[in-house]
Amino acid sequence: MAPPLKVLFAGGGTGGHLYPAIALADALGARADVAFAGTADRLESEIVPAAGYPLHVVSSRPLSRKLSPELLRTFGANLRGTRQSMRVIAAFRPDVVIATGGYVCFPVVLAARILRATGKFRGKIALLEPNAKPGLTNRLLAPLVDEVWGALPEADGRFAGKYVRTGVPVRAGLLSLPDRDAATRRLGLSPELRTLLAIGGSQGARTINDALVAVVRQGRLPQGWQLALVTGRGDYDRVRDALAAAPLVAVFPYLSDLSDAYASADLVLARAGASTLGELAALGLPAVLIPYPFAAENHQAANAEMVRGRGAAVTVSDAEVAAGSLPAVLAEATAPQRLDALRRAASGTRAADPVAAVLARIEDLAARKS
Repeated sequence: MAPPLKVLFAGGGTGGHLYPAIALADALGARADVAFAGTADRLESEIVPAAGYPLHVVSSRPLSRKLSPELLRTFGANLRGTRQSMRVIAAFRPDVVIATGGYVCFPVVLAARILRATGKFRGKIALLEPNAKPGLTNRLLAPLVDEVWGALPEADGRFAGKYVRTGVPVRAGLLSLPDRDAATRRLGLSPELRTLLAIGGSQGARTINDALVAVVRQGRLPQGWQLALVTGRGDYDRVRDALAAAPLVAVFPYLSDLSDAYASADLVLARAGASTLGELAALGLPAVLIPYPFAAENHQAANAEMVRGRGAAVTVSDAEVAAGSLPAVLAEATAPQRLDALRRAASGTRAADPVAAVLARIEDLAARKS
């Protein structure tokens, strides 16, 4: 029997950078020995061990776009991270290193290239870029990797010759959802009503939380609808207290497993991170998208526009939501004919299994080790 593959994932900071990697790690199963590289003080330090995988901690800081005192600290942190990553790679000896997003990918990929140039690493390097516009880190890493995997039909020009369309990997548990009525009851809501699921990403979204608190308090939730609101841990107590007496509302700080929430949802209100959009596409769920305005290179706005162009979402800016536009947007999106059109378009976005597509690329890269 051939020895199992060794795969090192690098990524962190947000669920969007971590959950696709965990979906791939889970799917590899006994075929691979899997490890992760990430930082000690961000989301990966919690999510990766909870998923059952080892996390090698490396130093890193966001790459600076201009000259400033921060530049020296950034250089020092990433230099340390590169040295630490070289030790991890030399000890683990992965067949494939896969960067799934976040600034921690920079020192890990750089370390892999340095070791390969010196003959101490023979594996391949891949980059998962599911966004419509690549961020600074991924643009800098593009020349260093062997392949780039993404969700779009066409690649960004900086990925020319390396791009393979795979889709965004989604956790297997989300592809077989539970019974809607039972799931809705587990959330503390009624199966008789339609459900608006609001998720602000792994960190939550204050603009979305505040707007929905106002919608509920003003009695402007669309008639016949109820709300499942995932606030993010930092905002949970405040939002829970503000909506304590509100009927037809269930408030959660965080859901590590969104199966019940997605099974219950008739419409999803969310940011436009690539991981969330990958899940919505896989499940065929219509959405109201509010792109995070401070995302690198404004990539969430580009993501949202891509989904809106397919007819599967209504989009609204964060500033418009903060100014009070959400009730009108929800009234539009939940109107029966409009909702049906969104649902039909969302169902049409379902594609072949991205996890299977990426696993095939991993096997191919491993077979082509230098």
